[in-house]
Amino acid sequence: MSDRHIPAVMGTQHPDNANAPFWDSSQQPFISAYRETREAYENFKILDIEEYMWDWEGKHADAAVIDRLFSTHYEYFKGHQLGRDKFLTFRFPNIWEEKGYNLMQAMTAFLSSEDFAHDLGFDQRPLFEAILPMAKRANQIIEMQDLFQRLAQFKSSTFTPSEANTPYIEMIPLFEEFETQYHAPEILKEYLRLHEKHFGFRPKYLRVFLAGSDSALSAGFMSSIVGNKLALARLHRFAEEENIAIYPISGTGSPIFRGGLSPRRVERYLTEFPGVRTATVQSAFRYDFSIDEAQAGIAYLKEHLPQAKPLEINDRDEQLLIEVAEKSTKYYRATLDQLIPDMQPIFKAFPKRRDRRQHVGVLGYSRSVDNIELPRAINFTGAFYSIGVPPEFIGFGRALQSLDATHLSTLVRHYPSMKKDFTELARFVNLDALAILKTHSSAWAEVEEDILFLQELFNFEIKPETLEEQQHHEIALQVVQFQHSAPVALTALINSMAQLRHFLG
Repeated sequence: MSDRHIPAVMGTQHPDNANAPFWDSSQQPFISAYRETREAYENFKILDIEEYMWDWEGKHADAAVIDRLFSTHYEYFKGHQLGRDKFLTFRFPNIWEEKGYNLMQAMTAFLSSEDFAHDLGFDQRPLFEAILPMAKRANQIIEMQDLFQRLAQFKSSTFTPSEANTPYIEMIPLFEEFETQYHAPEILKEYLRLHEKHFGFRPKYLRVFLAGSDSALSAGFMSSIVGNKLALARLHRFAEEENIAIYPISGTGSPIFRGGLSPRRVERYLTEFPGVRTATVQSAFRYDFSIDEAQAGIAYLKEHLPQAKPLEINDRDEQLLIEVAEKSTKYYRATLDQLIPDMQPIFKAFPKRRDRRQHVGVLGYSRSVDNIELPRAINFTGAFYSIGVPPEFIGFGRALQSLDATHLSTLVRHYPSMKKDFTELARFVNLDALAILKTHSSAWAEVEEDILFLQELFNFEIKPETLEEQQHHEIALQVVQFQHSAPVALTALINSMAQLRHFLG
């Protein structure tokens, strides 16, 4: 697999779409687990996506996905072989964070799909790599490979002695927090050492996944964008030092808070994150714009991502950016803690788009900041947009105001789209809604301070420009005025706003 094609675009099941998928005749924005196999096929065929993530983390997943794809669309996959031309990449559950009921089922699907592909005469096993979410240590990545190896050997010797399975699986660690993203090279260095010791050889390349959403949720937008850039630059430097090819994957949604990758922002994405070799196009990217726009955005990424010159950050700037991120996190968290109680009705009314297990309790886990439980990043982001307060602003203005000239110029240099981003975000701010919120908690006045400082600095107007933005502006005030009404009414308003801004959250 050393000469394999590295996909530039990965479709994912992130439930951030406002509208129904283009392939769904019932025009329902909710996509059940049963319909996700059809979705994967349509994304491969119509949008020409090269890779599709099949998510087992905290959600229901169809273990028979390969059987269904091959049985239903045999001719297509005969010409576009999975594992060679198109790629289905499982995201495993993290057994250190949630119950591992799904893991053996997911691993078994790898083995049975290899048997099925062999029987059909395909020359490549369809599944050969998987993502480990919330990876924190090198030994976790090795343990997943070891578990797979033992399961493959057990199946081959016990159930199918005449057909031996490949006992090796490639793992893609997904680093989420600022700390683990920053220290990705150190974790990978240890991983390479353990890998050579365990398997007797060194991988020819590594794919590494950097989350964009959860880091923004837990530490704020400034920390998240800085963390992603630092990790990217350090990974490419590490690749040179270790003489190993590294292909970073970036987990990005449509709102700027979650990375800002939509069909209308592909050029901005290349400017901000050069060196990303695989970009995730989530549900909003694919379904909240015309098929032509989505196809054009995907084609642009496929052409430009592979050869973009990687981001470089020198040691001095690296240290300054770490200090910027630390400072901004403090502002964000101190304010957010006080905003969350006011946001609960909006969080509760948030519409669902996928079959998910409950995030807390027996099967799941919860995200928390300062021991305050938060919803998923998509719901969190969309909820703040729904009240006319884009979450990118929280803590950002005051953090920027507190920086000295050296730190400020370093941040501005490494975040070239800053002025353009916040000028655009200001069109979704509703100061009348914010005035009502300020009567609930003084922390909203801190957010207003963030917004007004950025307005003064970048000299933008805080008002909608288009008809869609004007309607969005008006509904935001209604959401705040009626936030304690029936959840059904709130949900309808949230849905309307999501369609106007081309993403749910």
